[in-house]
Amino acid sequence: MNQIPITVKGAELLKAELQRLRSVDRPAVIQAIAEARAQGDLSENAEYDAAKERQSFIEGRIAEVEAKLSNAMVIDPKTLNADGRCVFGATVEVEDLDSGDIATYQIVGDDEADIKGGKISIGSPIARALIGKVEGDIAEVVAPGGLRSYEVLNVQYI
Repeated sequence: MNQIPITVKGAELLKAELQRLRSVDRPAVIQAIAEARAQGDLSENAEYDAAKERQSFIEGRIAEVEAKLSNAMVIDPKTLNADGRCVFGATVEVEDLDSGDIATYQIVGDDEADIKGGKISIGSPIARALIGKVEGDIAEVVAPGGLRSYEVLNVQYI
């Protein structure tokens, strides 16, 4: 499988989620299953069915997170030397040339993307348009609302 780029913070969040799933969520659902079994007839036991479904979800999520971590290529933006170019992990300040709005985005992996938090996925149209640009360049983005133009104001590796 191909390696998936992820920031240091994103990898830490996935590791924390995996730890929680293994040490808190899994034991809790095992306990819930045991309690539901103790109630007797399992064929009409809604608590048992719900606990088994939750267990299935938790085990699936554990497998998914483990796979992501095993295929992760952790990139620390602070160690990048990209000569001011927009690359994965970079924090980019842009100005929308149509509206004059200024926004700051960090280019991150798909799992880390959070537009409200200023983190855009490497696969998003705006990130793809920004990759390789330097301060002063214009990035043309084909958006659902039409063509948008952004000027790169600043590129940081923080």
